[in-house]
Amino acid sequence: MKPGLNHGGEHYDVAVIGYGPSGLIAASMLGRAGYRVVVIERWPTPYGLPRLTHIDGETARIVQASSDVEQALRNAKPVDTYHYRDAAGDLLLELNWSGRACGYPAHISIYQPDIEDAIDARASGYRNVTVLRGWEVETLKQDGDAVVLSAHPWRGAQDEQWTEAPRTFQVRYAIGADGANSFVRRTLGIERTDFGHNERWLNLDSENRRDLGEACAKTTIFCDPERAYMHMPIGTKRTRFELRVLPGEATSDWEQENAGWRWLKERYGLGPDDLSMLRHVVYTFETRMAERWRDGRVLLAGDAAHTMMPYMGQGACSGMRDGINLAWKLDLVLSGRASPSLLDSYEIERRPHVTAIMQMSLFLGKVVNEDDPHKVAERDEAFRAGKVPPMPPFPRIEQGIVHREAGGSLLPATGTPAPQGRVRQGAAEGRLDDVVGYGFQIVAREHPARYLNAGQLAFLKQLGCHFAVLSDDAAAPDAIVDLDGDQRAFLNEHCMAAYLSRPDFVVFGSVADLRELGGLVDDLRTQLHWCADSTARAVTNPTVGARVS
Repeated sequence: MKPGLNHGGEHYDVAVIGYGPSGLIAASMLGRAGYRVVVIERWPTPYGLPRLTHIDGETARIVQASSDVEQALRNAKPVDTYHYRDAAGDLLLELNWSGRACGYPAHISIYQPDIEDAIDARASGYRNVTVLRGWEVETLKQDGDAVVLSAHPWRGAQDEQWTEAPRTFQVRYAIGADGANSFVRRTLGIERTDFGHNERWLNLDSENRRDLGEACAKTTIFCDPERAYMHMPIGTKRTRFELRVLPGEATSDWEQENAGWRWLKERYGLGPDDLSMLRHVVYTFETRMAERWRDGRVLLAGDAAHTMMPYMGQGACSGMRDGINLAWKLDLVLSGRASPSLLDSYEIERRPHVTAIMQMSLFLGKVVNEDDPHKVAERDEAFRAGKVPPMPPFPRIEQGIVHREAGGSLLPATGTPAPQGRVRQGAAEGRLDDVVGYGFQIVAREHPARYLNAGQLAFLKQLGCHFAVLSDDAAAPDAIVDLDGDQRAFLNEHCMAAYLSRPDFVVFGSVADLRELGGLVDDLRTQLHWCADSTARAVTNPTVGARVS
């Protein structure tokens, strides 16, 4: 213990610093698991306007776990394609975003305030979660036992109602999800690697006063060397327009709203009769990565750990994956079921995954923002001639808590998101997680209990693992009817008898023969650094958010 570190103050299990997408997910999932969570957010009210406009099916499943997903997606719609066009409007690259993933459209155009409001309603509704808006962290210190931080009413706020005295909090772990300019990261002295190619773009978010037509309904980027620009839907009722602010142009000139209206009229023939402006702001897109994501009992998530170009629509998705990854691992550590060394796997898993997405986004950013006429001509010719290699496959989790075969390889499905789809179990019908239960899951062709010994079954019970058995006999134990056929198709495609997935929906591993299932379960126990006994606390009441023994 460091000399002089005061362990007084209010006691919580976890402090979540920052309440954007990453912090929202972490707070909601830890609240659901029953832990005492304090959220400290500088802004006194939710932002209330869209920043992100896209999530994928995997992220929608994360939203499902942490909120009323129907409310969160009430103004959302599927996105099937993402077009990159040249200055003349001819197609350079089409990203096929059709299909389904995790029980949702593979890609979804969303209205961010709906999602944030739904997650906040769930998180703040837990009696064990305290949300402090309009407060900022001023000091953060830690030793081997705790993190101690102090918070004051936000100094940037002028409202006289903020007269509360400083508060001190002692927590077992802290999550720094406080954005690209993270106070937590700077306090820890963690530097960032800059991958370069930072760009300024004017963002014009609008609400449609009329139907703008099919063209504006499709996400399209025009890679025009004179000035790149784009448009995309924001859910069902709104549209985003963006344009590149060129080198040498003053940000302040484009921050004048009449400049945005003038450009919309010139480029699209649109004006106030067609749109009402919601947001008019110049953003700087940057590609940066924190040199480390963990410092003792403090962990970074979201933009505090990584920022990227927006051209894959994966910035917030990546942050939300951070949030749920941290939440399930902290659950096991805080409950005493797993060793704190389990938390080392957070960065081991998430850094390579985010890095791969950053590199893809950076490649597309270079395509979009190139302004050298000679290079643009070469680029366009290469695309037309089919000389540009296809985009690499979306990354999977290849390190950390995933099962390896005897030779060290991963099976094709390992590390990928497990399917969800709609199922029926008894009288209950809905998405798999809602019917079977959120958390670790074993989906199998026969009941797993027949192939596991007493110790393995006890471990799975302590883990809170759910069984789902594909069976024609609906009355059989843990039987599900696979209404969409997603589970059976997944098992058939990968020649599986069963697979085991984690609470962040990543497939830990699978077996072709159920007689091998015990070995898979034993490997999970080892990798989790399991240290619980038969009396470990492992029951959660998600209705009230209270942890029980």
